[in-house]
Amino acid sequence: MTGVWDEDGLFVVFLPVVLINTYTVMRILHLVLGLAVAGLLASCGGKESGYVIEGTVDGLSDGMVYMKQYTDKEFMDADSAEVVDGHFIFRGVCREPMAYGLTTKKDDRRPAVFFLANERMEVTLDETSGSISVTGSEVNDFYFANSGKVGDDGFDMDSLVAANPSSAVCAYFIMKDYSWRCDYAQLKSIRGKLDKSLDGSFYVKQIDAYLARLAALQVGATAPDFTLPDAEGREVSLSSFRGKYVLVDFWAGWCPDCRKANPSLVKLHDKYKDDNFTILGVSLDRSREQWLGAIKKDGLTWTNVSDVKGWHSEVAALYAIRWIPTSYLLDPDGTIVMVSSDVDDIAGKLEELFRR
Repeated sequence: MTGVWDEDGLFVVFLPVVLINTYTVMRILHLVLGLAVAGLLASCGGKESGYVIEGTVDGLSDGMVYMKQYTDKEFMDADSAEVVDGHFIFRGVCREPMAYGLTTKKDDRRPAVFFLANERMEVTLDETSGSISVTGSEVNDFYFANSGKVGDDGFDMDSLVAANPSSAVCAYFIMKDYSWRCDYAQLKSIRGKLDKSLDGSFYVKQIDAYLARLAALQVGATAPDFTLPDAEGREVSLSSFRGKYVLVDFWAGWCPDCRKANPSLVKLHDKYKDDNFTILGVSLDRSREQWLGAIKKDGLTWTNVSDVKGWHSEVAALYAIRWIPTSYLLDPDGTIVMVSSDVDDIAGKLEELFRR
């Protein structure tokens, strides 16, 4: 040990200086923070728990990584971490396993998705290809083994849930990829296969709320009324269309499947508009300009309304919309005749009703 005596008679110690890079400093700080949290939990009678994400970003040495939580069709900002020498670290505690996304772009609407659980995991993020790989995580092993298949036609979701009834990932798959594909009875049946340990969890609560809304939207029920502004800003109510068959079409200018279906809807409108039939378009656009531009470009001459709130539209929630395009066909009394996302099915029903 080296030092000197100062003028007040105190011995001042000189400590050796050690040069370390910024990544090492960051790791040390995270380690100290982690030990502090662990000590706090122990002092409160708890036990050490939580998640640790040790990540690398291919092709990026410095910058930021943003973690976003998937809630209901949107990713919301949750946390961020600095990228130093291509590495980043997230630490925390999550209440239950849930879907999150990682991205280096703060406003990215489509981050690379993974499942966050109270585990230690290693993550590699490749922004060039938009891919993510996760190792050391059982919940992600299950998620990635099935995430690329659950959206395929004919995927046996029933068997997946029956084999993994207590998996939060299965509940997520049901809500995100399956709910809009099946009818009320099918969804209620597969919900019943989930283990009671998931009751009250985020995705199961969403499934239960969705089932409750669907129960009131079955064929034969009266369609709930609503009022929204049209393209000119005038308030339009669904009830003002009583006395006509009306196709309430949920769509958006940003939706490729909707734009693909619009020419067929134009033909149906032109064919049956003199037979007591019309269409009421309800847009889930986020931009008024995009909405009005799509109306003009696609030649949608029927009434179109929107609150321009995207998936946050109260009317979309009222009608349990999980996928667009989705249409409700109502009779002149406002009774639901059919619900479909397939314009060919709608065409067949109109031909049946109008006999041509």
